[in-house]
Amino acid sequence: MHDNYAIEINDLTKTYKGKKHPTLNGLNLNIPYGSLFGLLAPNGAGKTTTISAICGLRKFESGSIYVDGLSVKKNLNQIKSIIGLVPQDIALFPTLTAMENLRIIGGIYGISAPVLKKKIDNLLDLFDLQGSRNNIISHYSGGMKRRINLIAGLLHEPKILILDEPTVGVDAQSRKLILDKLKEINKSGTTILFISHYLEEAEEICDQVAFIDNGRVISQGTPREMIERNCNCNNLESVYLCLTGKQMRDCNG
Repeated sequence: MHDNYAIEINDLTKTYKGKKHPTLNGLNLNIPYGSLFGLLAPNGAGKTTTISAICGLRKFESGSIYVDGLSVKKNLNQIKSIIGLVPQDIALFPTLTAMENLRIIGGIYGISAPVLKKKIDNLLDLFDLQGSRNNIISHYSGGMKRRINLIAGLLHEPKILILDEPTVGVDAQSRKLILDKLKEINKSGTTILFISHYLEEAEEICDQVAFIDNGRVISQGTPREMIERNCNCNNLESVYLCLTGKQMRDCNG
């Protein structure tokens, strides 16, 4: 275990029942404090299993995970207050307003009403949603739902924010706003683990990236290092194709 890593994963293995091959096959990954770290992989390569294991939602056969120096196996309750998880699925009550959703989620975190009101106001301002705070979630656009989903994961001011495909299904304007705000949140000191198959987004905002394929990290570095390491490539997407021969967005393996 190293003190300079927000998340440290060592030799992680996980094989699902009925599967011939392991989903995670000796995965090693170190995410430094303060980084905006992109974890990039096609569907089925182990991204979601990795997130679930970090958050204690999925057991693993062997290996270790440390979050902020704490063992996931031994200190899960402490870790839950450190992590903010924003899932790919919208985790909101569709028939309630944005404010009602955020009050309920803040209550689950045990945030007192006056403190919660201030946090909600600040985050609605940050994500440009103050004017629609009393609208029912089912009336929101896809991009607005994504932004409220993000706010829900930020209410308890997590030290480490884990984002699973935070811009899937959103318009270009919402995507730009989300990415810009993530950069701001990261600059304020929050470590961000950004899981995506949109390679151009990772290239734009991440200071480090790692490619996963067949349950293990196959390459890691800054976007520039990754591109320079593969001399015939001019972006991360071409690097990934060069390393794996797979289309990032269409692979279901």
